[in-house]
Amino acid sequence: MKTVFASRTGNVESIIEKLGLIDSALRIEDGSENIAEDFILLTYTDGYGDVPVEVDDFLSVHSDHLKGVIVSGDQSYGEAYCGAGTVISEQYDVPVLYNVENDGTDEDIQAIKKILNL
Repeated sequence: MKTVFASRTGNVESIIEKLGLIDSALRIEDGSENIAEDFILLTYTDGYGDVPVEVDDFLSVHSDHLKGVIVSGDQSYGEAYCGAGTVISEQYDVPVLYNVENDGTDEDIQAIKKILNL
């Protein structure tokens, strides 16, 4: 299954690199990217639990192919930690597959590899 990601500060991009997917994953830059196959989304959380604008734009067109979301966040935001995943899950009726702190630990990367069957 295709992996699609958005990264602003580099945390999600680092996760994608650690997963060995940097050459095959589709990066959302401005939301105008296109995909015609099922995908798992890896995204960051913006603001206080918000979905990044470019991700929202992308999903407004391609949500029919979205099968799950993995979200990066910062636990210092408390209840808003990885909030983008909750919003996406509820809006598009897909599971939050994993919440990860920033760019993740080695254990997080191994868990995500299992989820993605890598």
